[in-house]
Amino acid sequence: MTEADRPHMTLQDVARHAGVSLATASRVLNGTAQVRPDLKERVLAAAGELAYTPNAHAQALASSSSKVIGVICHDVSDPYFASVARGVMRAAADRDLMVMLASTFRDPAREIEYIAMLRAQRARAILLIGSGFEDRDWERSMDNVLEPYRRAGGRVAVVSRHRSLKVDTVLPQNREGAEALARTLLDLGHRDFAVLTGPRELTTVTDRFGGFSAAVTAAGLALPPDRVVEAAFTRDGGYAAATELIRRGPLPTCVFAVTDVMAIGALAAFRDHGVDVPADVSLAGFDDIPIVRDLTPPLTTVALPLDLMGERVMELAVRDLTSNRSRVERMPGEVIVRASTGPPRAHDRIPSPTPVARRS
Repeated sequence: MTEADRPHMTLQDVARHAGVSLATASRVLNGTAQVRPDLKERVLAAAGELAYTPNAHAQALASSSSKVIGVICHDVSDPYFASVARGVMRAAADRDLMVMLASTFRDPAREIEYIAMLRAQRARAILLIGSGFEDRDWERSMDNVLEPYRRAGGRVAVVSRHRSLKVDTVLPQNREGAEALARTLLDLGHRDFAVLTGPRELTTVTDRFGGFSAAVTAAGLALPPDRVVEAAFTRDGGYAAATELIRRGPLPTCVFAVTDVMAIGALAAFRDHGVDVPADVSLAGFDDIPIVRDLTPPLTTVALPLDLMGERVMELAVRDLTSNRSRVERMPGEVIVRASTGPPRAHDRIPSPTPVARRS
């Protein structure tokens, strides 16, 4: 049966299938009001199973008549996502397309809800900018909401690893970049490391932490559990993680934060506790967001071509399809050594962190 031959499912069909009122189904699919999470999940699942597309949206998608590109990221205030989104918008402007941008704040349910809304808005393509989740239930829900959209002619492309989605992908080499960074730090003489990580259910965190720890292990070294501190994937999370690392003591000679924004928070925590970077502890991040070059000291990191990643995912989403096979474009990172890292401190210079007054 072709898409055109499928019976057109109505909002009433979705409501009946989900076991909710017509008003509740409408609120969920149109995003006009807050709905209980369990009811929202039932409605979205029913819409996916029935391949429900509001009004005549399928025909609009198939004919590529829409000028709207939906971009869903974790947090547009994060410079990583802002840089990627800038590349998307530049490429969209070149094609006379309009971008609708939404932040999920790393809420998997909100991500699925926004996809349903973009379907209702007849978006020509949906771009997912950011890590996937190591969560089977989330993967099934994503499949349920994306598959009918794709069958109707909508295009999906992603940045970063999404294990279950067989779509066009721009794939930053997170694991490989973290391995290269660890080897660079080992070459500087470091043997005592700590890692500040984000939530482990994020694939980006899993890949970067896995690559770094694999390189450390390959060098015959250990990364004990008390040297790994998990916190929010934010500046404040980095501050909290570094503060916890200081509390545990003694400090390692080198700290790797799995994202630059966490490293920025860690640098502030070290400063506030009287720990000198890099004299007392070296610090490295990942991404090379613009601000890290202007820190004191500038941050060692793994540089990703963030703007280019945005441009390429946009180009993949609007490319002419010659086959049904998805394309994966790998984006390597480059280790950039700056003043935040140096050789390990001398053994007789173990720091004793003490809070210091902030300067302004």
